[in-house]
Formats: sequence, structure tokens, C-alpha cells
Amino acid sequence: MSGTEHLSVRREGATLILTLDRPEARNALSLPMLVGLYDGWVAADADDEVRSVVLTGAGGAFCAGMDLKALAGKGMGGEQYRDRLKADPDLHWKAMLRHHRPRKPVIAAVEGACVAGGTEILQGTDIRVAGESATFGLFEVRRGLFPIGGSTVRLPRQIPRTHALEMLLTGRAYSAAEAASIGLVGRVVPDGTALDAALAVASRINACGPLAVEAVKASVYEALEMSEVDGLAAELKRGWPVFDTADAAEGARAFAEKRAPVFRRA
Repeated sequence: MSGTEHLSVRREGATLILTLDRPEARNALSLPMLVGLYDGWVAADADDEVRSVVLTGAGGAFCAGMDLKALAGKGMGGEQYRDRLKADPDLHWKAMLRHHRPRKPVIAAVEGACVAGGTEILQGTDIRVAGESATFGLFEVRRGLFPIGGSTVRLPRQIPRTHALEMLLTGRAYSAAEAASIGLVGRVVPDGTALDAALAVASRINACGPLAVEAVKASVYEALEMSEVDGLAAELKRGWPVFDTADAAEGARAFAEKRAPVFRRA
């Protein structure tokens, strides 16, 4: 697929790389960017050749959140994209992964600022790698605003409640090291290498059985909304069919033959 204004798209093997590309504004969210993000999630899920997605930002920043000038009434640019938003008033929430969960694994590669809406989009990703100078935070309360991208619901489910509430109620900035210590990101790497590290993770995912990977991801998120008993029952319903696939047979055969498996999503 092609990108839109403020979003670039490229393929590297079985990985789709979505790059927030508005560096002059530290990749603050614009309407064209949101439309492009939504189209990217849909395209990745529709393409069986895509096995993972990496989300990153251009120019040494991830995303500085919503464009406050636009919020103040000066427009978000990209007037040609407004018809898309009128046709689907929920599109911006889907783009920010608030109302949409891709079935393919999504890995965030964070450099520089990942604040406000950037931290909110981050919570919709599955695996997160950050450069050591990256910064995080939900600054909305400092502006008299509400982090309405899902953070009051998702953040306390992803990190300990005391840390979630401190982040939400103080609006302060967090270093990459502190973000890792509370579990907001999984790994901190040298500056400038987050994308390479994320692509390395994606490569390992891509080498696995795609049907198994997607079923595992779906099972994890489904179980988060259930009791342990119900989650275990749901896991069996998702897991057993994977054993009956040709890919599962290929995995066992490849192990016995001491070679890399060739999975065909079958």
C-alpha cells in the first residue's frame, strides 16, 4: 500500500513499516496521518504476506500527540481527508488503536518524544522498544484536557495502578529507563537503534507459524477480559484448531528434519 501525507509506508520482507512522517511537528497527529494509520492497519490484516507491523516515527521523534493548534480551531490540514472522517466518525479512534486491534503483531520502535497521544497509541501496540533518550508521558491534565485515547482504561491494565495514576494525574515526563522499569516499554536500546531492534523482533515473529502467532495474540487479549477459568476454556477453543493445520504438521516435520519450517498459512 502507499502512504498518505504525514505517513510513509514500506515493506521489509514480511514486515510492514508505518512511519509517522511529520518531523517538523515531532510527528504530531494530523488528519492525513490518522487516515493513513487506519488504512495501514487494515492493509496489514488483509495481506497474508504481512506477518508483523512496526510503527515508528521520522526525524528522531515518535509522536508528540495531537496537534494542539488544530485542537484550538486552526485546522488539521489535509482537507481532502475529511470525507473519510465523515463517512466513519470512529476512524480516528481506530487509527489510534483505541477501537481497533490488528490481528498481526504490532511492534513500536520509539525514538525521542512519545507523549500525550503518542503514549496513548503506544498502549495499543503489542511489543515496545525504545531508544535510551526517548521520553514518555500523558500531559493532558497539564493543559486542562483528558487523555481520551483510552489511557484511563488501558494504562492501569498494563502497568501497576500506582504508576498509572501517577502518570495520568501528574502529567510529568518519564525517561525510557523509567518507562521500562514500570513496564510501559519492554526494552531500551542505544539511541538510533530502536527501529533495527524492532525489526529484529519482527523477523523472529515472521519466522514462526502465522496462524499460531495470530491465535496466540488473540487468545492473550481475549483472556484479559475474562476470569482465569473462562480464559483457559477460551484458550482451548483457539488453541486446539492450530494443531490440526498443515503449518503445525510442517513445524513438526521441519524439526525432525533439522531444517527451517516453511509455513503457508494453511
